[in-house]
Amino acid sequence: MNKVLAALFFVVMIYAPNGMAIEVYKDDKNALEIGGFVGARVINTQGVTEVVNGSTRINFGFTRDMSHDWKTFVKFEWGINPFGNSSISYSSESNFETESGDFLNNRLGYIGVSHADYGSISVGKQWGAWYDVVYNTNYGYVWDGNASGTYTYNKSDGAINGTGRGDKSIQYRNRWGNLSIAVQMQLKSSTVEIEEDGTNDPDQLVMAQYDNTYGLGLTYQATDKLVITAGGNFGEPEGTTASGQIVAETDYIYGAGLTWGTWDDYGFYAAMNVNQNEFHDTDNLGRFLQDAAGLETIAAYYFDNNIRLLASYNVLEAGDDYQAANDGDVFKRQFAFAGVHYIWDRSVVFYLEGRIDFSDFSSSDPETEAMQSLSEDDGIAIGIRYTL
Repeated sequence: MNKVLAALFFVVMIYAPNGMAIEVYKDDKNALEIGGFVGARVINTQGVTEVVNGSTRINFGFTRDMSHDWKTFVKFEWGINPFGNSSISYSSESNFETESGDFLNNRLGYIGVSHADYGSISVGKQWGAWYDVVYNTNYGYVWDGNASGTYTYNKSDGAINGTGRGDKSIQYRNRWGNLSIAVQMQLKSSTVEIEEDGTNDPDQLVMAQYDNTYGLGLTYQATDKLVITAGGNFGEPEGTTASGQIVAETDYIYGAGLTWGTWDDYGFYAAMNVNQNEFHDTDNLGRFLQDAAGLETIAAYYFDNNIRLLASYNVLEAGDDYQAANDGDVFKRQFAFAGVHYIWDRSVVFYLEGRIDFSDFSSSDPETEAMQSLSEDDGIAIGIRYTL
């Protein structure tokens, strides 16, 4: 490939909107695809109306045909913040949290080999096996679930325990008839500092250390409409609180999901997933959820005039052990959102989504209750997404 073509590929890679993928090069052995999307929205929440990034991202992937029906593949994806930072801070998944000022942030990066009969093995930062269980409700453009155990440690990308876009993970995937399987292991020893929230709570986590984690995702295509998923994830985190106390526990989550229909097909779509977990996530102050249960649901109808109506209900509630460890504090993240999407040609989507929050963060300390509620609020947003 000459320098001119290389430069053109670089330009396309940086500026092409992403979502599905477009093949930009192919020969007898090699192929290059580029995908992603550019999104922008006007949102009103927490008493502020602003233009914000709509989870813009860019990805590209290489595949190469090898001998004996084997293939090698590489995938990279970056989140892009083309509109600058604002007082409402968004992650690449449109969650309220602290965001860096970087124009690019790493979302995915992995390499692997695959065979039609023997399956695939991949290594790197990639969607976790757990995501196979709960992906089916993650279709809201502005307010996705945050109750499925995917984006852990108060709405991050789930990298630390491998349930979201897991770091340093090895995956094996294969399919036999209607059954697909994903097995995952993270090989790492990582320490993460957690920013203090200003409440001076001695029980707030200020550092978390994780070693290896393990995940499993099963997907069964029961009928042409019905899909059943199940799986779990396991790890052993060690945390340090603001008071210097060491907390060493077992992080686990397990659950199942049901899906009816296909999101991009005309007609009715419905999905739900449930999970039970311990020491898997934190509350909005960075304290471990000693025990919690989550539910996510979504229902939609895609009309043949290219309008989709959707509604979703989500709840993540900590149990008795959490209340006992935190002087009776209640943590119940609970909200519903609804919206209308106009899918112009499956490449350009205009949308309106609104959220109503029903959360309960009751506490004997008014400051604690206020800080818990800070990132949970009603809101409304209108936006556009342009996809390859």
